[in-house]
Amino acid sequence: MKLYRSFATVGGLTMVSRVFGFIRDIAFAWAFGSGMVADAFNVAFRFPNLFRRLFGEGAFNSAFIPLFAKELEGNGKDEARAFAEEAMSGLFAVLIGLTIVAILTMPWLMYILAPGFAATPEKFDLAVLLTQITFPYLLCMSLVALFSGVLNTFGKFVESSSVSIVLNLTLLAAIFTGFALGFHNDPAGGIVQAIGVFVAGVLQLWLLIDGLRRNNFTLKLRRPRMTPRMWRLVKLGIPGVIAGGVTQINILIGTIIASMQGGAVSQLYYADRLYELPLAIVGIAIGVVLLPDVSRHLRAGNHEAVHDAQNRSLEFSMLLTFPAAVALAVVPQPIVSALFERGMFLASDTAATSALLAVFAIGLPGFVLIKVFSPSYFAREDTKTPMYYAMISLTANTLGSIGLFFLFRSYGWMPHLGIAVATTLGGLLNASLLYATLARRGDFVLDRRVKRTLPRIVLASALMGVVLWLVARTLSHHFGPEAAEWSRFLALFAIVGAGLITYAVAVFLTGALDRRQLRSFIKR
Repeated sequence: MKLYRSFATVGGLTMVSRVFGFIRDIAFAWAFGSGMVADAFNVAFRFPNLFRRLFGEGAFNSAFIPLFAKELEGNGKDEARAFAEEAMSGLFAVLIGLTIVAILTMPWLMYILAPGFAATPEKFDLAVLLTQITFPYLLCMSLVALFSGVLNTFGKFVESSSVSIVLNLTLLAAIFTGFALGFHNDPAGGIVQAIGVFVAGVLQLWLLIDGLRRNNFTLKLRRPRMTPRMWRLVKLGIPGVIAGGVTQINILIGTIIASMQGGAVSQLYYADRLYELPLAIVGIAIGVVLLPDVSRHLRAGNHEAVHDAQNRSLEFSMLLTFPAAVALAVVPQPIVSALFERGMFLASDTAATSALLAVFAIGLPGFVLIKVFSPSYFAREDTKTPMYYAMISLTANTLGSIGLFFLFRSYGWMPHLGIAVATTLGGLLNASLLYATLARRGDFVLDRRVKRTLPRIVLASALMGVVLWLVARTLSHHFGPEAAEWSRFLALFAIVGAGLITYAVAVFLTGALDRRQLRSFIKR
């Protein structure tokens, strides 16, 4: 089945990207830990990285792809090319202006992005400089997203799924370049990292331009014009970006609040990177592939195929997401310790990051379900309903993050744990609202297979969680501060292996997956 092959392509390349991303994060934690330079760079990278995820992981394309697909199906390749060029020219003009204004006003914007840094002038000034260097990245990434939408509509997913690999390899090279130049945990090392972000954006843009050329669909810049098609794109695009990017906006808000606690920005970043792995592999793969697939079926009037695609996406996502969520919630400390605890990343950082990761893990199914449900709205050119629900979730998360941050601090608890709690609840709220409306409209009807499979996936994941807890408890002495690094990795490998074997056996014993389905999936 083409849909599963596309999931495998996007998910597989995303997995490769995240492996390199983990290596990069391990190196970054070793080099910078959660000190001043790490906090400043993570704030500087958070804003352009927000745009990378908004645009590169499907939010912008929630508006662009249905309109581009409509032009392609209804008016042919030439008109589709003309629309893509209009969109590219308009986007380029707006973002050039935004980039110039942001760079010039960054000393004042930083009071919004990281108000807590104002108490430490050296950290504040470094964050301003690093953000000014990294900000042009969003211009490159936004154009990359548009080019990716074009290729995805044609069923080409390799180039768009490879851009994050380029980013991670470039930043990894920047870390070692800084060390080779003698820039250890100091501001100069952060500057090298920021330059690496800019270079990565240029390389990613070149990759997608080459992908379009190889698929005989090159685009040229035009004079920006507000045509009826562009008005339609703007009308759908703004709500679509808000709706599709609410998870990332929530994280940005959390970063702003966390800047008031030393080390909190970096600890939230490391926890975010860990739970983002299954979210990227599963949620983003489904979001990227499902939208053009559902859009094509709707244009053809094949509603049976639409419902099948939605149900299979839900089934596939939960088959992988539930066990990942259970694992991250049950054994966060061994994972964080083995991956990050070395160099400037201390045992105290492990304890704080592990607690944050466990809370984020509880919300992981909700974050993935947002990616599953949103394309059902976007393909029908309804971006307003998801936007309204995103705003409700965003408001709840913002108020909850602020309230819980100060509440937890007043009790002497880790204050940024309240941010993680609010972010998790906000994601679950958003997913619930999206599904309830789809079900009420009859646009997402659960079939018998999904109703039978989902409870069995939950049961299999729970059985795996028990085994993980027992194995981790038995091997806990391998994760102490004095434990050798090789010992931690071997112990983590044993825990992961036990979990994988247990879940594989459990899904067959419970009937969540049978051998016929597995053979069919592999064959497809």
